[in-house]
Order: sequence, then C-alpha cells, then structure tokens
Amino acid sequence: MNLTAVLSVTLILFSVIDMLGNIPVLITMKKDGLVFKPSVVTSFATMIMLTFLFAGASILGLFGIEISSFALAGSLVMFFIGLEMILGIKLFKEENGEATSGSIVPIAFPLLAGAGTLTTIISLKAEFDNLSIIMGILINAIIIYILLRSIDWMAERMSPELSTTLRKVFGIILLAIAIQIAKTHLLA
Repeated sequence: MNLTAVLSVTLILFSVIDMLGNIPVLITMKKDGLVFKPSVVTSFATMIMLTFLFAGASILGLFGIEISSFALAGSLVMFFIGLEMILGIKLFKEENGEATSGSIVPIAFPLLAGAGTLTTIISLKAEFDNLSIIMGILINAIIIYILLRSIDWMAERMSPELSTTLRKVFGIILLAIAIQIAKTHLLA
C-alpha cells in the first residue's frame, strides 16, 4: 500500500462524491420530511462502492447494461433532484403524506455512491491497486458519516435565506453534474 496512492484516491473520490456540495441537498431533503440514518447511509454507500470495485462491470454485464447506460440512469435521478431544489417543487410525492426513509435511495444511491462515483471507481482500477482504492473509499466513508451526523447542527446555524440560496445554487450544480454525466456517456 502506497500512502501517496491512498491520498490520491481519497481526494479523487472526495471530489466526485462531493459530500460538501451535498450538504444543502441533504438539509433540504430533511426539511421536506425525508428521514435518514447516517450509519445506514454510510454503510450502504460504502457497500455499493466496494461492490463496484470488485464486481461493478460484471454486475452490469449480467443484466446486459453498459456502464454508460448506468451512468445515464443515475444522471437522470440527479437531474430531477436538482430540479426539485431549484424550483421548490416535489416531483416524487408519497401518497400517505408521511415522512419517508431516504437512507438508501436517493441518498446512498445515487447522491453519494452514484453513477459518477461508481464509474470513477472502475476507472481507478486501471491506475491504483485495490488496497489503495479500498482505503480511499473507507476514508471517504468516515467523512460522509461525520458530515451526515452534523446535518442537523449545520441546518440550525444556517439562516433561511442562506439555506434557500445554497439549495438553489447546489441545485444548479447538481443539474450541471447530471448533464455532464449524461453528455459524457451519450457521446462515448
């Protein structure tokens, strides 16, 4: 295991997962009644990333799905989440009106361990050893868990104006990321 490789993988995944950019998204989702448990989100996101490290291309191949199609599907979900944030509307409503659990979908997947993250993990295999990638995933899991545990604390300290502004700005960024993923994989 090479410390430089671990640091490189950690930073690459940190930028792709974009946990800091997801904070306004998560605060908005929580205010809208979505319930999530940091330990469940972190566990599932980590499990998804590790599974993709070892068997991602094979799993998709089993269903006859190309990586680009998978990336496009994930980008569509991200696109709709971004639209909800910008327009202040709910595209997906629960029929019973109760709070719903979002620990696995849409938070663990596709927000954290989404198409961009998973295709990046497959790409990292060409340059880094599995142990370095595993360590990078685990370090990011710790960061994800700490930030998820701090969501309520951060939300309390944010003014409504700042929260609204951040929600819209990061909604636009989320839309741009979704479009970039779609564009990359449609033209591939």
